[in-house]
Amino acid sequence: MQITREAPVRISLEPSNHPYLSGPWTPCHEEVTVDELEVIEGEIPADIDGIYLRNTENPVHQPLGRHHPFDGDAMVHQVSIKDGKASYRNRFVRTHCFTEEQIVGRSLWGGLMDPPGTSTRPGFGAHGGLKDTGSTDIIVHAGTAYATFYQCGEAWMLDPETLENKGKAPWAPIDGVSAHPKVDEETGELMFFNYGVHAPYMHYGVVDRAGRLVHYVPIPLPGPRLPHDMAVTKNWSILNDMPLYWDADLLKRDIHAARLHDDPTRFALIPRHGQPEEIRWFQAEPTYVLHWTNAWEEGSEVVLEGYHQSNPMPDPLEEFGRYAHMMAYVDEHSFECRLHRWRFDLATGECREERLSDRIVEFGMINPAYAMQPSRYVWSTTAKPGWFLFNGYVRQDTQTGEEQVFELPDGVYASESPIIPRKGATSEDDAYLVTFLIDENAGTSELAILDASDVAKGPIARTRLPHKISSGVHATWVERDMLGG
Repeated sequence: MQITREAPVRISLEPSNHPYLSGPWTPCHEEVTVDELEVIEGEIPADIDGIYLRNTENPVHQPLGRHHPFDGDAMVHQVSIKDGKASYRNRFVRTHCFTEEQIVGRSLWGGLMDPPGTSTRPGFGAHGGLKDTGSTDIIVHAGTAYATFYQCGEAWMLDPETLENKGKAPWAPIDGVSAHPKVDEETGELMFFNYGVHAPYMHYGVVDRAGRLVHYVPIPLPGPRLPHDMAVTKNWSILNDMPLYWDADLLKRDIHAARLHDDPTRFALIPRHGQPEEIRWFQAEPTYVLHWTNAWEEGSEVVLEGYHQSNPMPDPLEEFGRYAHMMAYVDEHSFECRLHRWRFDLATGECREERLSDRIVEFGMINPAYAMQPSRYVWSTTAKPGWFLFNGYVRQDTQTGEEQVFELPDGVYASESPIIPRKGATSEDDAYLVTFLIDENAGTSELAILDASDVAKGPIARTRLPHKISSGVHATWVERDMLGG
């Protein structure tokens, strides 16, 4: 394993027993390139040809206040696979905030749980006082990778093959770009949204294949909201207004405290290039949803699938002491998320709902060849109770309810895991699942590939990474032939 190391970054972070600065969340601070990874089990399938990218919360400086797992600096980990071989590299995302903190050698901005006035410089995003880390999501559009921030940032560009930083997106509006833009590979369009504390509280936009902002309209809401994801079909974009949002009285004092309100869930369906007056609003049972898996059109209906939360404001996990609230708010078992389906009837204006599984799951992927069309399978992750750590996979059949389960050994944790269609695939699950694994028992990390049609049998190939990486958030896969834009 030939390793090339980049010049070290400035670090002021001290060793800590904080649950999200230690163990599988211990930050990785070195940037390296490995031309060929060592295969330690099985063989890398020869018909895989593309790039796996995963974004990571990876702080380099000592927090000014209380650390939240979503405060970390963005580090993108990449594996490029071709001809049965894999290479690896990782790089920090050089946002303006990362660069400024590198200059002074310390933190300049407070975190999600810190009181007003913690930051020493004006902040960014919907929250206002945070730094734009770009550490939440990672997608590829027209040959460029975009690292985005869930509180709305400037969308940071990287070359998906070299991870060279290319600055902020020139099309990003002043109100920013939330995590989870969606890409339609057929039209080459990217759809995004943002949100904030000033009316109209949300905007929706479309970027074309050439990287030009060609559509940008307000989505009027009753007040500040906390949407996290959006969904798209071939003709509609789906945004939401959910009852978990900031307390209005505390917000007047610049305190950002989320509360569950006595409101229904509302969905805004807007034509892809539509105007505010064309929005179709649908009402559903109160909930909160972090992530959608797919959406499509079916006759007069628009169908949406995602992870419904039964308990969006969970009680603190008292066994974690001073971290009790934080641990509950990132624990899937506390907020009880399950695969769910909503049907919006455009003819009647009615919304119907159904639970697809009783299993606690989140952070799922579909076969990307079935995006925006009826899909049968979702590959979800399971989580360690009490923790934001993935400990296995479930292939969920939304037609029959059948579930295939693969549980990782104790102390081994996974990443969000894209699905790679096989070349010449003959079915929706004729595909691979790709992921990073963190082995706390051995202090190592690896790339693993599973057969998407039979995840229960575990990895069919594993390769060793040069260092232990930190646990993280979102990931994507891009076929090599899509990198030309």
